[in-house]
This record gives sequence, structure tokens and C-alpha cells, in this order.
Amino acid sequence: SIGTRAGGLKAAKPGGDSKDVSVQRALNEETLVSAAQKVKEAGRDFTYFIVVLVGIGVTGGLFYVIFKELFSSSSPNKIYGDALEKCRSHPEIIGVFGDSIKGYGEATRRGRRQHVSHLEYVKDGLKHMRLKFYIEGTESGKQGTVHVEVKENLETGRFEVRYIFVDVETYPRRTIVIEDNR
Repeated sequence: SIGTRAGGLKAAKPGGDSKDVSVQRALNEETLVSAAQKVKEAGRDFTYFIVVLVGIGVTGGLFYVIFKELFSSSSPNKIYGDALEKCRSHPEIIGVFGDSIKGYGEATRRGRRQHVSHLEYVKDGLKHMRLKFYIEGTESGKQGTVHVEVKENLETGRFEVRYIFVDVETYPRRTIVIEDNR
């Protein structure tokens, strides 16, 4: 056992005075408190670890959804981008609308552009998707509605174009077929 006196720490004598007993009690309580403190700190550390893991999981899920929506070959945005590029490179479209062709989705009452409207459905066990968006070019007053349908190829798992056509809103009304694989 350890005892204390004015001169510092030294071994206590068995049957020593009461100061030695109180110091021994204080040291025993200190070791008990430190064990409880260690358990408390371990619990807090574990809680922080769980919070960090949940945060990493949520962030990973968010990145997955964003990647799938923007870069997946089956996302409406990717199909819209591919169809718009085909429209921009088609000579008849360039002749009607001009060189600089821009595409956009539905307009709201406040004039803001929305996402491209699309409809996904299953027919004969194959996934299909229809898109509708608008194009306009440098020719004033000319606007067109682009209709696209794609269907899933079971071998590759990717969508293939069934048709792309543009309704030109002029008089007389005219339809330009860009691609037709029906």
C-alpha cells in the first residue's frame, strides 16, 4: 500500500495512521472513476463512429443516384442529350431551324424551363421510354416538338432508339423523321 506524508510518497506501514487509509481510499476511487470514464469515452467514440459511417453511406447513396441520373445510358437526361445531338446534326433540321439549335423541356406559367417530360412503361416484357421536348433555332418564330421513343435491348441492357421525329410548328404543319427503327 502507498502512504503520504509531508515529505512525499512512500510505502505505508501496516497499521499506520488514518492519513494513509484515506489516501488509499482516494486512489481506489480514482481507478474506479477512470474505468467508468473509459467506458463513457468508448461509448462516445463508438457513437461518433456510427455517425460517420451513416454520413459516408448517405453521401455514397447520393453520388450513386446523381451518377445514375446524369450519366447512365438509361436515364432520361442521357437519352434527351443523344436525341438533341441527332437533331442538331440532321441536315433537314438545320435547314429549317438554322445552325444554333437549343433544346428545352416544358415551360411553366412563370416561363421557367422544366425537365424533359418522359414516360416509362413496360410492353411485352421490355422497358420503353417516351420523351417529348422542344427545339428552336436562329430562324425567328420557328419552334419544333421532338418525340423520341426508346426500348430496352435485352442482350446489352441498354436503350435503343425506336424513333425520333420533329413536328415543326409552321403553316402547313410538317413532320421531319430523323430516325425510324419500328
